[in-house]
Amino acid sequence: MYLFIFSVLLIVFQYANSKSILDKYEKDIANFKITIAENEEKIEVLENENFELNTFTINKNEEALTYFEKNGYDVEKLIPAIRDGLYDTNNYHGEDHPIVPFVSMTEAKLMINQVRILNHKWIIANFSDGEYWGEIFVTYEIDENNDLKYNLEEYFLYPKS
Repeated sequence: MYLFIFSVLLIVFQYANSKSILDKYEKDIANFKITIAENEEKIEVLENENFELNTFTINKNEEALTYFEKNGYDVEKLIPAIRDGLYDTNNYHGEDHPIVPFVSMTEAKLMINQVRILNHKWIIANFSDGEYWGEIFVTYEIDENNDLKYNLEEYFLYPKS
């Protein structure tokens, strides 16, 4: 009789312990499913945002890449050369930047900070002297000697706040 009572108590204890463990696991699984669903939504939003940001870039513009390839240029080398050529204009002497039509109003030089090549003809970039900043719209072309020529089209300087 004692053995039977002891066995029943042991089985009840095992059942209660196992049930609490299973309930905890089910709760954890439900929380993980919610977290996974939230993260999948965030990923989708970020993918859409990334797609929108890459809409105006030469890397996603097949027509611009085809234009360069038809003219015999190696796109893998040309695109960094275009970007680096614009950054190289930061190496200037004196007060006048070769592309930016403003003079620094601080002790620092005006520098082009970011460049986005839109297609086979257009570039947008921003510039700053550390305190004042603005943006420029530049066109470019490759002449018959394979030299890059940059032409400033539009520009503005943000007012200091």
